[in-house]
Amino acid sequence: MLPLSLLRTAQNHPMLVELKNGETYNGHLVSCDNWMNINLREVICTSRDGDKFWRMPECYIRGSTIKYLRIPDEVIDMVKEETMIKNKQSRDQKGGRGGQNQRNRPAARGNFGGRPNKPGGQQKLFQKQKPKQ
Repeated sequence: MLPLSLLRTAQNHPMLVELKNGETYNGHLVSCDNWMNINLREVICTSRDGDKFWRMPECYIRGSTIKYLRIPDEVIDMVKEETMIKNKQSRDQKGGRGGQNQRNRPAARGNFGGRPNKPGGQQKLFQKQKPKQ
């Protein structure tokens, strides 16, 4: 399970974010990007000491400042189900070992097993050359 797919599934769900400096943010995830920068709404910020609280309608958190994220178990279960469905679909499309690409490949060309090839083809490569006079 990849962290970004987990975050994208967690949109509109509550989460807790702890920063490297010790502050925590509780809110609902609005969006995230590839650098794990996140937007939260209905946020309650708690100071490092835990003695001060702030309520904010929304906030933006840079991904490089995040220490960890706490996400509800229901979101993790949703990601697991989505992953299983995608894996099953990709297996059904591939068609087993080798996948579709193996079945649609053209037959190999060349002189295999000592069988004669078209005149003027690879057969000439294996013939001894006669010395010029």
